[in-house]
Amino acid sequence: MSRPTGRVLTLLELLQSGGIRTVAELADRLGVDGRTVRRYVDHLIDLDVPVEAVRGRYGGYRLGPGYRLPPLMLSDDEALAVLLGLVAGRRAGLMTTADTAGETAAAKIRRVLPERVARRLDTILESLAFTASPGEFATPDAGVLLTIADAVRHRRPVSIRYTDRDGRRSERRLHPYGIVAHSGRWYVTGTDPEIGEDRTFRLDRIADARTLSGSFEAPVGPGPAQRVLSGFATAEYRHQVTLRIHGTVEQIRARLPASVASVDEPAPAAGADPETERWRRVELRAERLDWLPPVLASLDRPFVIERPDELRGLVVAFADRLASYARQA
Repeated sequence: MSRPTGRVLTLLELLQSGGIRTVAELADRLGVDGRTVRRYVDHLIDLDVPVEAVRGRYGGYRLGPGYRLPPLMLSDDEALAVLLGLVAGRRAGLMTTADTAGETAAAKIRRVLPERVARRLDTILESLAFTASPGEFATPDAGVLLTIADAVRHRRPVSIRYTDRDGRRSERRLHPYGIVAHSGRWYVTGTDPEIGEDRTFRLDRIADARTLSGSFEAPVGPGPAQRVLSGFATAEYRHQVTLRIHGTVEQIRARLPASVASVDEPAPAAGADPETERWRRVELRAERLDWLPPVLASLDRPFVIERPDELRGLVVAFADRLASYARQA
């Protein structure tokens, strides 16, 4: 590579680091004069790299948006960060159905990695373990994800074709507040304008999304992540459970997080310590009850079961089993 070509690539790397770079700064970094800097900029423009000239006292050059992605100059650590992000995102279920794009992007970077960086990457990957198997979760369609993300940003209603967990298909209208990644899945949360209630939908179950005319106001109150967790805790399931547990919110949340249960948190009396243990009402919904007795036992806090009666029997049976195990020699 000739020295001028090398300097042009160095110029591209400097511009990609962000902000406006003055001609004097670039000339100093490249070891050339201002006229040569301008000639190098012309070379980049000839290669369709979108370099913009900024006039004024603090003017210079910066990269602007172009019709295609220009060549990227990554440092060793930046290349490692991108590759590890692609690997972790794929294993965590945070890719779209166009996951081949992630594979090809990783392959392109790996092909040009210096040997020393490739060895560092292989060392990390050989030492890295994941608790979830790859491909464990369904991934959303890239077009659906982008359409809904644009609707969230511009507060536009959308129409979606949705398949629920029972296989029933329907077309819904939604005022989307935000997109949330939770436990390896993607969700969109918003208001159903027909019933005026918050709804949460899995993105991988949306077959098509269309932006509609009109707009809506941004909601006040909890953010999208908290709305999704609250939706999980109040979803319609077979059993409605109401408990009273003596403890702090932190103690209760250690075993019954916001995605599972709602905890009544009344304002403490004047002068009272908010961390003081006291009786708190806990409500949750569940398709099955057999997982609750071990959870309540692990809380190790006094509790009262208000409903359902079936749960009392399961807790007594669980306690009897534990007692019989403890009595065995």
